[in-house]
This record gives sequence, C-alpha cells and structure tokens, in this order.
Amino acid sequence: MIPRHRPRATRDRLVGGRYLLGEHLGTGGMGSVWRATDRRSGEEVALKVLGQHDPGSSALVRFVREQAVRVRHPHVLAPVGWVAEDERVALATRLVRGGTVEDLLAEHGPLPTTYAAALLDQLLDALAAVHRAGVVHRDVKPANLLLEPTGTGRPRLLLADFGIAVVAGDSRLTRVPGPVGTEGFVPPELAAGGPATPSQDLYAAGVVGTQLLTGAGPTAPVPPGPMAPLLTALRHPDPAARPPDATAARAALRDLHLPPGPPWSREHAVPDVRDRLTPPSRRASRFPGPVLGPVLLPVLVLTLATVLSVLALLVRG
Repeated sequence: MIPRHRPRATRDRLVGGRYLLGEHLGTGGMGSVWRATDRRSGEEVALKVLGQHDPGSSALVRFVREQAVRVRHPHVLAPVGWVAEDERVALATRLVRGGTVEDLLAEHGPLPTTYAAALLDQLLDALAAVHRAGVVHRDVKPANLLLEPTGTGRPRLLLADFGIAVVAGDSRLTRVPGPVGTEGFVPPELAAGGPATPSQDLYAAGVVGTQLLTGAGPTAPVPPGPMAPLLTALRHPDPAARPPDATAARAALRDLHLPPGPPWSREHAVPDVRDRLTPPSRRASRFPGPVLGPVLLPVLVLTLATVLSVLALLVRG
C-alpha cells in the first residue's frame, strides 16, 4: 500500500505548503535565501526564509516592510508571494541568476565608463519608479543590485531588498530609531538625525556610481571623467545641491551622450555577467526526490517485474 503522508524530509523542505526548498543560496541578517520551486505555478523562485522570531522583532518588521512594497517596474525586484506557518515565514521573488553588482565589482574591478553609465541609468530609472510610489529604499548599495546573466552584452539591473524601506504615509513602517542604512551610503543629513527622503537614495546612487568607476569602497572620491560632475552633485553633502529627483539625475546622465554600448569603452576589461546558478533539476520541479525514492520507486520496480514475468510466460507458451 502506498503511504498517504508526505515523508518527513519532504515536509521539512516544503515551506507553507507551497515552496519546495532546493539549493541554499546564502544567509543574511534576516534569515536564509533558497532556490525553491513554487508548487502552485511550477516556476523557480528565490525564497527568503525567516526562522522563529518574536512578533515585534526587527527581522519580522523588515519582512512586513519588504512584502508590502510591490512596485511594478522592469528594474525593480518585487515580491511575487509570501507564506507563513508555525515556525517560519518566507518571501518569494523572481530568481535572478547573474549575481549582484557587488559580485561584478569583486571579479572585474573598475568598469568601463559606458558600462557604468548603463547601470547607473537603470538604477536611477528604478529609483524614479520607487519614489513615485511614495517609497524611500534607504539601502541602495551594490549588494542590493541584482543582475540578469547578459554575458558581455548590455547589463540588466534590478533593485532589490526593501527590508528597511519607508512607505510614505504608513506610520507602522517608519518607527525605526536613528539613521538607517549601510555605512558609507548614508548622507550627512540622515546621520545627523534628519528624516529619510528620496534624496537619501540619490546620495547612495552617487556612491554606487563612483564604485562602478573605481572598483573601490564607498569612501573613494569621484574619479575624473565625463560622469564626475553628476556623481559629485549626487554625493553633495547639502541635499539642496543634489538633483531634485531621480528623473532629473537620469536626464543629466543622458545629456552626457555617452555611447550606449556594446561595444563598451576599452579603458577597462569588458565585464561578463554569467549565469551563476546550476541548471534546474527536472526531477525536483515536479517529483521531489524524497517522494520518488521511498514511494514511487518500489512501485515502478514491482510493475516492471510483473511485466517481465508475463512476457516470460508468453515466450514459454
């Protein structure tokens, strides 16, 4: 008789009755990130899984913030679903296979000017959409900028991780004491106790743009070149001296009339954004291993043995 219950191994890998965990992709302050299969759609997703937390814990508050921010834009990675069960809550997003801008800088160092401009253009486009939705990201940095695997072609960036974002007008998501963000990307006015505004994200975008050109940390000065005036303005200590919004900053970038590429300018090696994930397992997408092994495999063996026995009797007859 075939058991009707799921084996324990499968139950442990199935989150919220919907997402089947696969490859472990990493661990952060909020929990672990997994490659998973959505049993509802059959599609692969990235699943951020939180462990057990108190109802008022900062990790759980960050989770609520992140699942609440759903900006639809080609360069914004929004949640596609979430689940909760007794011990775990999880947030699903589309699986992005090319790593992060942080990975790219670690491997390639400084990027060609035209390539850096293409990435900054997409980041500013994403921030314009986020700000129009009344949201301040507050943690713009290379580690939160994901990349599609486009090889040496035009990059495709997605702004991710809205765990400390502020949704304008929602007091439940703004009660965080002190300046919030990553050191080196937080503007002076916020460090001095000022409120979070879209200008904070523009300052961080200027820091990111500098890193794209230098391959150095967030404190590196703006290098000389065609992008220097814009990056200097974005990083200005006085928020009033920065571009008024992301749309204006993007227009200033485009006014430089840098070649769109490819081919890219050759002052640095051409980046290669490759697929960093292994191919999906065809078996895992529909037939989880623990189910196929102890349940279906003996049935298949018994069926095959029966067929062979019948064939042997027919041959003898």
